[in-house]
Amino acid sequence: MVLAELADRASATFRSQKTNAMVAEGRTGLEGPRLVLAKPNSFMNVSGGPVAALLRFYKLEPTQLIVVHDELDIPFDRVKLKFGGGHGGHNGLRDIISAIGTGDFTRVRVGIGRPPGRQSAADFVLRDFASTERAVLPNLLTDAADAVDSIARDGLTAAQLRFHTDTAG
Repeated sequence: MVLAELADRASATFRSQKTNAMVAEGRTGLEGPRLVLAKPNSFMNVSGGPVAALLRFYKLEPTQLIVVHDELDIPFDRVKLKFGGGHGGHNGLRDIISAIGTGDFTRVRVGIGRPPGRQSAADFVLRDFASTERAVLPNLLTDAADAVDSIARDGLTAAQLRFHTDTAG
């Protein structure tokens, strides 16, 4: 959903690509950096192969990669940014790290919060958003897309200063 927002901003259309991913290329804004937006056609748990293939195809280093992913350890409606680290139990990140041989890439961590009660994490991440979440979801997607754009334009440190500041008071 975040990539759809970024593609809309860049007036870009996703097209099938031989790396087993849907790819859209464009810029957010007239002078913004070029973005290659990619949605692997695989399940999230096995997204490493397409990500590695995309890096090879576009001749990019892992340090140029920005992965947008859901994060159970962050409350819903929060976005956190970081560079490097492990997979933290996230199977998609685990597969990407395994496929590209490093965890040295930027992550835009979109908070979805913890499952209620005894619901399994797997069931929780695959369910539809609750009605209260759907009301806030457009703002969360905008924030996450703004974070990607900020990282690409201004670098991670500047983006972290912007998105990690609690304006709730």
